[in-house]
Amino acid sequence: MARAPGLSVRLKLTLSYAGFLMLAGAVLLVAGYFSLSRGVHPGVLFLVRSHADLLRDFAPIAAIVMAFLLVFGLLGGWLLAGRMLAPLTRITEATRVAADGSLSHRIELEGRQDEFRELADAFDAMLARLEAHVAEQRRFAANASHELRTPLAIAQTLLDVARNDPDRDAVALVERLRAVNTRAIDLTEALLLLSRADQRSFAREHVDLSLVAEEAAETLLPLAEKRGLTIETSGDLAPTVGSHALLLQLATNLVHNAIVHNLPEDGAVWVKTEGSALTVENTGAELTPALVATLAEPFQRGTKRIRSDHAGVGLGLAIVKSITQAHDGTLALAPRAGGGLSVTVRLPAAPPLAA
Repeated sequence: MARAPGLSVRLKLTLSYAGFLMLAGAVLLVAGYFSLSRGVHPGVLFLVRSHADLLRDFAPIAAIVMAFLLVFGLLGGWLLAGRMLAPLTRITEATRVAADGSLSHRIELEGRQDEFRELADAFDAMLARLEAHVAEQRRFAANASHELRTPLAIAQTLLDVARNDPDRDAVALVERLRAVNTRAIDLTEALLLLSRADQRSFAREHVDLSLVAEEAAETLLPLAEKRGLTIETSGDLAPTVGSHALLLQLATNLVHNAIVHNLPEDGAVWVKTEGSALTVENTGAELTPALVATLAEPFQRGTKRIRSDHAGVGLGLAIVKSITQAHDGTLALAPRAGGGLSVTVRLPAAPPLAA
C-alpha cells in the first residue's frame, strides 16, 4: 500500500516531549512573573517600582530559560524516544526478515514484561507456528506428490509392457489399470476432503455421534465379516454441532482403520460413545507410544501395515484429525493394552435444542 512520506514516530515523540516541557516552563514563568508583579513572592528581596522595569529584568531570564528548555527537551526527548522505541525497531527488523521468507528468526526481547515485550513474545510465537505449519505443508506436498506419482508410474509401466507385448491378456491389463486408477481417484478425493475440512467451509447442525457411529459400523460390517472380525457398538446419545457428512466421514475412517489394521483373524472392533465423545478401539499388533504419536500425520502407516484392496491411501487418521480440529475438538490416540489402537474424538457438546 503506497503511503505519503511523513514524520517518524521518534521525531513526533521528541517534538511532543519538547513541546510539553516548554509549555510547562512557560506556565511556570508566567506564574512567577505575576507573583513578582504583585509583590507577594516570598523570595523577592528588592522593591519593584513598575511593571515595565519588572518586564525588562524578567524577559531575558525567561528567554534563556525557554531556550534551555527547548534544547533540553529536543535532546532529551530524542534520546528517550529512541530508547523507548528500540524494541519496536527490533520487531520491525524481524518482520522484514520474516517477509523475506526466513521464519527461523526470533526477536527474543530481553527485559521485564511490558507492552513491547508482550508484542515481541506474541510475534515469536506466531513465527514458531508459521514455521511449523510451513514445514508441515512442505512435507505434505512432498508426500502427496510421491503418493500421486506412484499410481501414475504403475499405469505407465503397465501401458509400456502392453505396447511391447501385444499378445498380453487385455482383460487382466484393464483390471489392473482400473485398480490403479481407482486408487488415484481415492487419493485425490481424500486430499480434497482434507482441504475442505481445513478450510472449515461447511454448514453446522445438531448431530448425534451415536447415530453417526452406528451408520458407519453398519456400512463397514460386510468388510469386517469378510475379514472374520466382529464389531460391537455401545453408548448413549452423543449430541454435538457440526457437519453430518464430515462427522460421518470421521466415524467411517475410524472404523475402517480399525478393521483394516487388525488381527488376521478373530479380531474385534469396539465403537462406543459417551457424552460428546466417540471412541473406537481394535485388536491388532503391539504399537509403541512413539509410533502412535505419528499415525495422525498424513501418509503415515503403522508397523506391519501393508497395502491391500482396502488399505487406504494413508490419509485416514489425518482426515480424522483435520475434521476434529475443524469442529474445535480434540483427538487422542493411545496403544491398546494387548495390542491394537484406541482412538478417542472429543467434540464440544451441543446446546439444548429450542422447543
